Amino acid sequence: MPNMNPESLMKDFTPYVAKDGEEYMNENQLAHFKSILLNWKQNLMEEVDRTVHHLKEEAVNYADPNDRASQEEEFSLELRARDRERKLVKKISQTIELIDDEDYGYCEECGIEIGIRRLEARPTATMCIDCKTLAEIKERQIGG
Repeated sequence: MPNMNPESLMKDFTPYVAKDGEEYMNENQLAHFKSILLNWKQNLMEEVDRTVHHLKEEAVNYADPNDRASQEEEFSLELRARDRERKLVKKISQTIELIDDEDYGYCEECGIEIGIRRLEARPTATMCIDCKTLAEIKERQIGG
């Protein structure tokens, strides 16, 4: 079973085309992002189901310790990937709540618009690119 990047589970969508003078995060834009997030969440949940099925189907008690170790490593990698995806599903759900509360699309640090294209690339983004870049620089300085 391939180990997929969670973003690759975000299926193709049609980029939003804003009309001239259109208000940022209007009803149509919120619906656009909610649709993207719901589809992404559904794809992640389907991937979890496939993993459970795969683990059940492929679970063999190999006599050879090397074969057993290889299988355990494969299963461990899959479970770690699913754990990351479980956390992502939670973040997607929180983001959908922001949309429902009409509090989506603005930087949690400085309050400016995050931007349609950035949100299409990372729909769970909570910071504008400038604040995110600064946060990453600070993290690198403190962390390492």
